[in-house]
Amino acid sequence: MAQRPSIPKGTRDFSPVEVAKRSYIMEIIKRQFKLFGFQPIETPSFENSETLMGKYGEEGDRLIFKILNSGDYLRKVDDALYESKDSTKMTSKISEKALRYDLTVPFARYVVQHQNEIDFPFKRYQIQPVWRADRPQKGRFREFYQCDADVVGSKSLWQEVDLIKLYDRVFTALNLKGVTIKLNNRKILSGIAEVIGASDKLIDFTVALDKLDKIGEDGVKKEMKEKGISNDAIEKVKPLFDFTGTTTEKIDKLKALLSSSKEGMKGVEELEFITTTINDVTLETAVLDLDVTLARGLNYYTGAIFEVAAPETVKMGSIGGGGRYDDLTGIFGLKDVSGVGISFGLDRIYLVLEELGLFPETVALTTKALFINFGEQEALYCFKAIHQLRKSGVVAELYPDSVKMKKQMNYANKRNIPFVILAGTSEVENKVFTVKNMETGTQSEMNFDDLNILLQ
Repeated sequence: MAQRPSIPKGTRDFSPVEVAKRSYIMEIIKRQFKLFGFQPIETPSFENSETLMGKYGEEGDRLIFKILNSGDYLRKVDDALYESKDSTKMTSKISEKALRYDLTVPFARYVVQHQNEIDFPFKRYQIQPVWRADRPQKGRFREFYQCDADVVGSKSLWQEVDLIKLYDRVFTALNLKGVTIKLNNRKILSGIAEVIGASDKLIDFTVALDKLDKIGEDGVKKEMKEKGISNDAIEKVKPLFDFTGTTTEKIDKLKALLSSSKEGMKGVEELEFITTTINDVTLETAVLDLDVTLARGLNYYTGAIFEVAAPETVKMGSIGGGGRYDDLTGIFGLKDVSGVGISFGLDRIYLVLEELGLFPETVALTTKALFINFGEQEALYCFKAIHQLRKSGVVAELYPDSVKMKKQMNYANKRNIPFVILAGTSEVENKVFTVKNMETGTQSEMNFDDLNILLQ
């Protein structure tokens, strides 16, 4: 007996209903992207390794899927390296390409490559899959979609305000209430590292701090110690673990804490502009929360950083995130092009909407009417009507085989088709159709024009 096929862990097949629901989310996000003036682009599923490696920090680099060189991929590996079994050194010899980890770094590469064709500031959106060699768990997959919107070529903080409003508009359109947009600034984190005397450990400091909601205060302290951050520095940062109050009160605390840091105060100034402006223009659904422990463990962020939390009633990781990167294109040779962007986690948003029952019932509906097949002559009569209905935008189909009506009706039931159309010898002769409403069980006879009106 043949072995049953399977798919890799962390990947999924999607049924027609699931695809319809995913498309519903993507269409809403895409509609808002366009409404805010973003233009679509697409980039390859895999990039040259040097494009991706070194852009996401040590942890991110480990999660990048490498692609073996085609052909004899071991030809560049000498005997000494092969015998050493050093996978890190060997990787660069046997793999020159990798699956993209996110959409932001490929976008930076795109901007640099096409800089002479782009009008700055350039607003782009991108909805494509990404891959991470992560440990699969609820809401975390190895293959998943990101829905990104970025602006490059402007340092204006109005872009951050606009992106927060974009988040709010999407979640309002999805009817997803109780979403929290967490906001911080990497300049503030740099300032904190400076005032506690740990500037040389900034990356280790921010990576550990970013895990506060996952491993708790003790876990963060332990990781900081393991990374060589002194007990004295950890003690100074302790107030951040319970940083409460209104946004104004938090900003006042930051001003006092960071008064000796020029970089830190610049971050406070930026946060104050964003929060004050959002307060003036108001949000419809989401709540903006200043979270000084938010770090987002990606090296390229330099200013505002965002992370979106699902409603508290749903146990789920972040469903979106992003931030300001002042010189991401600089790594590809194009200096001083600031950018800021956000991402929506399609797969996690799907799980949240599913758990909260927020998908409209009509999302999964496809075929509006199924025509019963009574034989060749009747099928031809039905097929002509189907052709006209489709021209009117009605999704209709003919059951392909002339089998027992019970089997055809069961098919309509299983697919949740709302109307079944019967056209036997009598209906063909009188140029009418018998229409059965599958929800109520009622039947009525009507001509084609009335049928067309009913199904619109």
